[in-house]
Amino acid sequence: MPSGRQAVVLLAALVAGCGTAIPGSPVAAPQLPTTSTTQTVTVVTTTPASSSSAAPPPAQPPPPPPPVAKFGNPNGTVAVPPEAAAEDTSKPTRVIGTGTPASCTSQAVTDALGAGGVVTFNCGAQPHTIPMAATAKVRQRTVLDGGGLVTLSGQGQRRIIEQNGPRLVVQNITLADGNSTGDQTEGGGGGAIFVLGGQLKVVNSRFAGNKCDTNGPDLGGAAIRVTDWAQKAPIYVTSSTFEGGVCSNGGALSSIGASFVVLNSLMRGNKAIGRGANPARGGTPGGGSGGAIYNDGNTFTLRVAGSLIEDNTANEGGGAVFFVSNDKSGSMSVEGSTLRRNPSLGFETIKGIFYLGASEKPKVTGSTIQ
Repeated sequence: MPSGRQAVVLLAALVAGCGTAIPGSPVAAPQLPTTSTTQTVTVVTTTPASSSSAAPPPAQPPPPPPPVAKFGNPNGTVAVPPEAAAEDTSKPTRVIGTGTPASCTSQAVTDALGAGGVVTFNCGAQPHTIPMAATAKVRQRTVLDGGGLVTLSGQGQRRIIEQNGPRLVVQNITLADGNSTGDQTEGGGGGAIFVLGGQLKVVNSRFAGNKCDTNGPDLGGAAIRVTDWAQKAPIYVTSSTFEGGVCSNGGALSSIGASFVVLNSLMRGNKAIGRGANPARGGTPGGGSGGAIYNDGNTFTLRVAGSLIEDNTANEGGGAVFFVSNDKSGSMSVEGSTLRRNPSLGFETIKGIFYLGASEKPKVTGSTIQ
């Protein structure tokens, strides 16, 4: 049986765990471990490498093209007959441009209009102005559609289009800064479009800042001038805007003996700046009538419906409209329209209008004239 001293030594050895008892030596106090027995486990997460066979992200669709610009009187609601509506241009004969603005040139326009057919544009998705270096001459049946994005500019130097063909339709386009000053062909006029023959239709188009000669008793039409036309059919102008036109007579439209039907359109800020009326008073160059519209001749008609004509001026007669049927066989009507602030600085039959025709006054129904 171990002695008491041996028992103590043995017990110390057991407590130390791995210590060795040395007989006859003092017993050292047991040492506790100084390091933690807890282990830290590090978890490494790896992302699998992308496989070359993985499907690419879906392609984003291209942004939608800008909406087609809408012109004319926004409040115009007069019914438009089929013959005055836009033409189908979904299958063009000729396309001007290859998708970039640089591909749409003046030469491409004159070539396409000279050849005729259905002519459209592909100048990119954004609005684009084509400066015209020459007047485009139409000799064939032609439909010109700008898609609501294209402007043809005369750069303040030249007429934009001259028509002497069977039929021209101009739609969804802007014709701006045309200038026919100095061109006295058939009496002159027509800064944007000059019609020497054939039929004309204008749909959802804008005419801005066009000019023609500043004086003269009969010339006119800063935007459009018509002196001859086929089959005596009316010129239809539908949902179109005329603004900032300046000419001796007719700051927007002018004709000799041609009939106009103007539907759901806007004419604003046009001026007839000639002086001396027609025939010209002695000592004057003549002109100054029809701030927006100038019509002269014999048997013809003018119908204005669903339209807004405002803030036009004439130095002589008819701040809005000058209508003279020399043999008093022609007639004029205003339907569902508003004519306002169209001062005539010389003479007028009713507010803003000088009229001489088959009746004493133009026929006015459902309209405001002030």
